[in-house]
Amino acid sequence: MAMQIVGRERRRLRIRQRIEGTPARPRLAVFRSAKHIYAQVVDDIAGKTVAHASTLSRDVRADVADASKLDAAKKVGQAIAKLLLAKGIDSVVFDRSGYLYHGRIRALADAARTAGLKF
Repeated sequence: MAMQIVGRERRRLRIRQRIEGTPARPRLAVFRSAKHIYAQVVDDIAGKTVAHASTLSRDVRADVADASKLDAAKKVGQAIAKLLLAKGIDSVVFDRSGYLYHGRIRALADAARTAGLKF
């Protein structure tokens, strides 16, 4: 019997049908767990991860030790933008992975935008 895909996973797949990361404009994919938030930038054509940052990354971990989850998401957004700008990438396609665009997902995206990324 085939398993039915529901909820966030269905939304994630629907979003992924429409967007694709290219070398010029890679895909910024976000994953959110109960404690942490992860962001990775993917070139789907080459199948390579260009950059990644999370609340577990060395450069972010010290800043978010006592921060709220919302503030931690902002730090991750700033960190990923800094990594991409250093590599000469200033424009990305945002993949919210089926999560609603509010809370930590929105905080990460807004922080990346203010740090210089274009969506």
